[in-house]
Amino acid sequence: MGEEKKFTVEELSKFDGRNGNPAYIAFKGKVYDVSDSSFWLDGDHLGAHQAGKDLTEEIDMAPHGPENVDRVKIVGVLQ
Repeated sequence: MGEEKKFTVEELSKFDGRNGNPAYIAFKGKVYDVSDSSFWLDGDHLGAHQAGKDLTEEIDMAPHGPENVDRVKIVGVLQ
């Protein structure tokens, strides 16, 4: 297993799920790939959240808990 990819906030913003880009989100320092989730169409989560961002504070206030994030593949860490 290789070293985890490290993302800056600026690098993460490029993974917004638009124009063929993968959709990544950060949560509590980890970066997750939500590209294949039916809840993240074109980087948009039900009109409430956008991929390419650190959603730690937003997820902490979401109606579901962080257990939904734990179901998604980790692709790296946020610096």
